[in-house]
Amino acid sequence: MSRKPVRHALEYAAFRVLAGVLRVLPEGLALRLGGALGWFAGRVLGLRRAAVDANLKLAFPDRDPAWRSAVARASWVHLGREAVAMFRMADLSPADLRARVEMDEAGLAALRTALGKGRGAVLVSGHLGNWEIGGAALAAHGVPVDAVAKGMANARFDADLVATRERLGLRVVDMGRAPREVLRSLRAGRAAALVADQNMHRGGLFVPFFGVPAATARGPALFALRTGAPVFLGVALRAPGWPQRYRIHLREVPFAPTGDLEADVRTLTEAHVRALEALVRDTPDQYFWQHKRWKTRPGGRGPAEEQAPGAAV
Repeated sequence: MSRKPVRHALEYAAFRVLAGVLRVLPEGLALRLGGALGWFAGRVLGLRRAAVDANLKLAFPDRDPAWRSAVARASWVHLGREAVAMFRMADLSPADLRARVEMDEAGLAALRTALGKGRGAVLVSGHLGNWEIGGAALAAHGVPVDAVAKGMANARFDADLVATRERLGLRVVDMGRAPREVLRSLRAGRAAALVADQNMHRGGLFVPFFGVPAATARGPALFALRTGAPVFLGVALRAPGWPQRYRIHLREVPFAPTGDLEADVRTLTEAHVRALEALVRDTPDQYFWQHKRWKTRPGGRGPAEEQAPGAAV
């Protein structure tokens, strides 16, 4: 008999206990505890520390090591704090989200205008700020959002997360059904949301991210080009100060199709990756540097950090 169901049950039980504690603690204390745990995981336990250091050296080769080290520490604190915020998101209402998230009103108006044309909109985001809060905030403002998400290995975790997303107004589309379901969403005039900055192990398009070719999903550009839907970049960044608040950045990605599908896919992908990069440059401490974004290399070569001049190995 496989031990996986037993392990998953124990993991879920531990998760429920932790989530329960974090949800009853005062918000400030819970978020500070999350930040401290994030710092401990990165700086003391050294989890993914080599990947974070290598990624920051690739992205910011001209910055001094002390600056990169400070950004690395801050990114771990941010990751821990936002993980707790996601635990507590289950207790938020749409009204709570509207109160604590400053919406980009011009971007929201442009998105609503685009949706009103009946072709939907492709909403791309990245692992910057708090992407879960971002999608939920748009839904709280009445935007019909279908969020593409990869199911978690632990089905009980996954069911909890899906239930939270759906309670906050999101329709969840499993990544395995995305090719068909996203097209249906767009043709129904909805916003299809995709987090599009993960390394693609197979079939990715290599486009510059911080000047280094990164294997990137073609999906967002293909969906837009096949339906005529515009592409918007949406990101929820944590705002300075206390209590915890967020600011939505929402802008259409400028693009003029030429009719050459392959060329247009590349140009549009480069455009939305470039738009995300600009926001990451402004707030590098809120980016998920722990992900091996440049792991897959053109021609099957080694990791990018082994090829960058002067990079650590």
